[in-house]
Amino acid sequence: MEEDRPLLSPAVQDGELDADMEKMDKEAETKNEEELPWYRTLTPYKLYVLLILLVTYLLNQLDRYMLAISSKAMAQEIHFGDKACMKNSSVSDSALGGIKCEKLTSEYSCRNATNNQTHDSGICYYDYNGQGLEYQIVAGPAFTVIYTFGGIFISYIAEKYNRKAMLAICLMFWSVMTLLTGFVKEYWQLVILRFGLGFGESGCGPFAVSILTDYFTPETRGFALGIYNWGIYFGYSMSYAFGNFVSLANINGQGWRWTFILSGIPGILVGVLMLFTLKEPERKQDPLNLSGSAFERLGKTLRNFCSPSLLLICLAGSIRNASGYVFAYNTQLYFTQIGQTPEQIGKYLSWIPLVGGSFSVLLGGFISDRLVRRLGLYSRILVIGVSLLIAAPFAAGTLYFDPPGAYFFQIPTYIFGEMWVGITLAVVVELVPSEIKTTAVAAYLFIISNIGGNANLLVPPLAQHFESQHYSKSDSLRYTLFCMYAGPFVFCIPVYFLSMFVLKRDYKRAQETPYLEMEEECPEKNSATT
Repeated sequence: MEEDRPLLSPAVQDGELDADMEKMDKEAETKNEEELPWYRTLTPYKLYVLLILLVTYLLNQLDRYMLAISSKAMAQEIHFGDKACMKNSSVSDSALGGIKCEKLTSEYSCRNATNNQTHDSGICYYDYNGQGLEYQIVAGPAFTVIYTFGGIFISYIAEKYNRKAMLAICLMFWSVMTLLTGFVKEYWQLVILRFGLGFGESGCGPFAVSILTDYFTPETRGFALGIYNWGIYFGYSMSYAFGNFVSLANINGQGWRWTFILSGIPGILVGVLMLFTLKEPERKQDPLNLSGSAFERLGKTLRNFCSPSLLLICLAGSIRNASGYVFAYNTQLYFTQIGQTPEQIGKYLSWIPLVGGSFSVLLGGFISDRLVRRLGLYSRILVIGVSLLIAAPFAAGTLYFDPPGAYFFQIPTYIFGEMWVGITLAVVVELVPSEIKTTAVAAYLFIISNIGGNANLLVPPLAQHFESQHYSKSDSLRYTLFCMYAGPFVFCIPVYFLSMFVLKRDYKRAQETPYLEMEEECPEKNSATT
């Protein structure tokens, strides 16, 4: 006897047939793509997507680090942070008569410093120098706290909804925050806008990385993430060009304000272009279908991010990221303290991070992609460790030698010291089920940004400690950067290598275990391993 079953209408049957055929076509297309040589999978449209996301990340970094370049001028107009003795820019070096203004510690001695030959006064002035706890707060926690917490919640939404649209909205939002910074009158307004900037930028990394990993095959993923991470160095270098040369142009007599206005406008235009020209890529697997409240669903997702290898990689990345944050927000201040002018700083740092960093992430991604075929996932960690070990002496040389040698030491520092960025992201997305890769990236960025981004708060007390030992402000900042910038290049290497002991097991588990099953098993397996 034939089993009773509901009859489907021809329209429904045709619809199911079309869906099955479409699924089969996509599976066949994916299989064919995997069989092609890696360079044949790089279609023009994929490269266009990569270009748009590169520009987005460029603007992300440009808008973020504009504060670091303009902090001195902002502090002197808005009045925040520490005060110090500085050389009057209208006085030539020969007219100083051997006086070093930065070594004068009191306001009285600064204002009354005179040339031993002509006895002219006014060669030094005492004013806000753009440093201090209030500066480190807007550079660190005011941005980082909302950036990291926002990234976690935004990325969870990205697992279920249109990532391209949300990335475009985030881009336009943080661009408006940047533009409005050019109009601040009070310190509290700057703090609020940094909060807004952090919230907008929190969606950039998770959305962009998730889109790229769905567009590019595993063989080209390191290459794509390496190109994408060029945005760090394009944007960071441009911040020196904008922050120094646009301020010197003094447009409409408003100096530093136009650096923020001109940096904010392009993001609004790119956001509109993204909305109308980018296609949301097909997810490698279906979006999550979890029950419970948003917090319960988030908790279930984050419990998958608990493997020992990922936690060790996050710790190592946090140490290295702390180094980057500290130097990025204190580079301009350091070179200014040792007597460099904005023109001199902009002349070198508007291209050195761009050339060195861009070459680094591209080379690192290419090498790790080639080695991973022969040595497996271990090769990515090996590349990170070796590159950081080579870079460490050059990072120290930047602080030990005087300009222009100090600037040129930054070239090998960037070439070898920035390979970790794209390679670490590639490892993170390979160690989690594909359904939660966006949240995994956000969790990774949450951890390394909270630790690294708030490391700036250690700069003022460390510098004050060296000042209490009778070092000048410039020397105190130099020795602080030895501890907080050059040191972490070495400190993070053993932590990276420790992850190799559990890397293979965690990778195999992420590839073979379904997401929901993993969520249930994770606490038990963690307790067993500990």
